[in-house]
Amino acid sequence: QVQLVESGGGLVQAGGSLRLSCAASGDTLRNFAVGWFRQAPGKEREFVAATSRSGDSTGYTESVKGRFTISRDNDKNTVYLQMSGLKPEDTAVYVCAAKGTLFRTAYLTPSAYDYWGQGTQVTVSS
Repeated sequence: QVQLVESGGGLVQAGGSLRLSCAASGDTLRNFAVGWFRQAPGKEREFVAATSRSGDSTGYTESVKGRFTISRDNDKNTVYLQMSGLKPEDTAVYVCAAKGTLFRTAYLTPSAYDYWGQGTQVTVSS
């Protein structure tokens, strides 16, 4: 099993940047594909980005393409979400999740992920 802890959230003005981190313990994150999801008040959880075990493959929801970058440093057991050009509609709790199945298998679907972090709040003001 693996435990995930997110950090890096906060309050930022529109157009600003944040880098979120998802740090793993209990098992090497190298064994897991990792995704970022977000949930805003009154809305259902939505997929944001995901990366394969090696980092060679990534996927993004259309609304963040060109603004967000997911990356991983398996030696540090950490996955990152670099967010730039933030918009008020990006405001949400951001959660990272890990799955032992192949990245290509249902990576957009929350139910495909086995382990979840507690989330970190991102608030974008305008």
